[in-house]
Formats: sequence, structure tokens, C-alpha cells
Amino acid sequence: MRIPFLTKRSERPAPAPPPPPVEDTIDDKPMPLLEHLIELRRRLMWSLGGFLLAFFVCYHFSAELYAFLAQPLADVEERLGGSRRMIYTSLTEGFFTYLKVAMFGGAFISFPIMATQLWLFVAPGLYRSEKKALMPFLVASPVLFLMGGALAYYFIFPIAWGFFLSFQTPQGAGGLPIELEARVSEYLDLVMKLIFAFGVTFQLPVALSLLAKVGIVTSAGLKRYRRYAIVGMFIIAAILAPPDIITQCGLAIPLIGLYEVSIIAAKLVEPKPVEV
Repeated sequence: MRIPFLTKRSERPAPAPPPPPVEDTIDDKPMPLLEHLIELRRRLMWSLGGFLLAFFVCYHFSAELYAFLAQPLADVEERLGGSRRMIYTSLTEGFFTYLKVAMFGGAFISFPIMATQLWLFVAPGLYRSEKKALMPFLVASPVLFLMGGALAYYFIFPIAWGFFLSFQTPQGAGGLPIELEARVSEYLDLVMKLIFAFGVTFQLPVALSLLAKVGIVTSAGLKRYRRYAIVGMFIIAAILAPPDIITQCGLAIPLIGLYEVSIIAAKLVEPKPVEV
């Protein structure tokens, strides 16, 4: 008679093998180069069509879009008792102003269409695990861009425009007043540049998290080089923002906060060390 608890280790039944992992495959079929080029042309045509449709819609409402972009300056002018107007000094400047507004609005609205077409072109060549890993970043990217643009429009613009207009004087050194006569093209170029700059720089958590996901950077490395990153944030703000301390700090300080968020996100998505 064999006692169970005295049975030799070698005679005990072997544990059941773990279930096989779910196959991580590529949802694509082999295609010749010509079919890939045809598929690329199709995606580019859809992207161009989406942009043109958004452009014509925005051109129809270009006056309203211009009023929206000019509203922060108009509010500051009204508060300071200014003229609430802008000028143009070239015969064609007014037309090209509305054209720029329509192009800016069209690109802004059609960006999800372009991103979707890019994803549809690239996704068939990715593994299922890669698709699942990239999907949160694709969702977060437009959200962060909108947050950056909203920060510039609702917070930075009123403060910066108030600072610039504070240099107006009703009576100048020679008995002449110093007043702003803003050109519409210069103002819109500055506004669109700042909105675009804030939106792009707000992609910092997405970029660093992707780099951490593939193992190029680590959360520990981001912490170690934090002091250099802070200096880099102010250098980037000095390049992208106008030469005033208010706008530069308004861009650099959120970037520093986003860098801290990137450290947390990188720690969550970075590959875990393999235990031996």
C-alpha cells in the first residue's frame, strides 16, 4: 500500500501546461507594391477631399471664424477704451486674411479625417498587440491638441494682449498719442502660430509615452534628466512664443507640468523587467 504523502516527487503527476497564448497576428494579406501605392493614393484622396470640404465650409463662415479669433483682442481693447478695429494696408490683404482663416479652420476640422486615413493605411501592417497599444495614444493626441489651443485662446491671449496694449499712451512724448493700429494679417499669423504651437507642444506626453513603450526612454531616465528638460522647456517657449515673458512662461509652465505627467505615463507603459 502506497501512502500518498510519502510518494516520491518524481512519481507525482506533472502540472498541466499553461494554455497557449492568443496568437498575435497581422490582419493583412500580401499585396504587391502597385496595390500598396493604389491604397496610399486612395487614402490621400480621402484626406484631400475631407480638407477641401472643411475648407469650403470654413470659407463660408470665415467672417464668423475671424470674429472668434479676434475676440480676445476686441475684449481687451474695449476694456482699455481702444478703437476695436484692425487695418490692412494691401489691396489683397483682406481676401487673403479670410483665405488663411478658412485654411486654418479646414485643417483643424479635417485633422481627424486625415488621422483616420493614416491609421487605415498603417493598421493592416501592425500586430494586434501593437494596435491595442497605439489606440489610447491616437485618442489622446487630438484631445491634448484641443487642450493646448484652448489654453492659448482663453488664458494666454487675454493676458498677453493686455500686456502689449498697456504700452499705449493717450499723450506721447511729442504731444502725440501712442496707439495700436494692428494689421489683420499680422494678428492672425500670430494667433494661428500660437494656437498651433500650444497644440503641438501638448503632444509631449504622447511622444514620451510612445518612446517609453518601445523602450527608448524610461521613467527613471526622465526623472534623472528633469533639470535639463526644464531648461529645454523655456528654450522651446522662447523660440515659439512672442518675445515677452508672460507668453513664454504661459507656454513653459504647462510644458513642465506635462513633463511630470509624462513621467507617470512612461512608468505605466514601459516594459517591465524580466525576473530571472
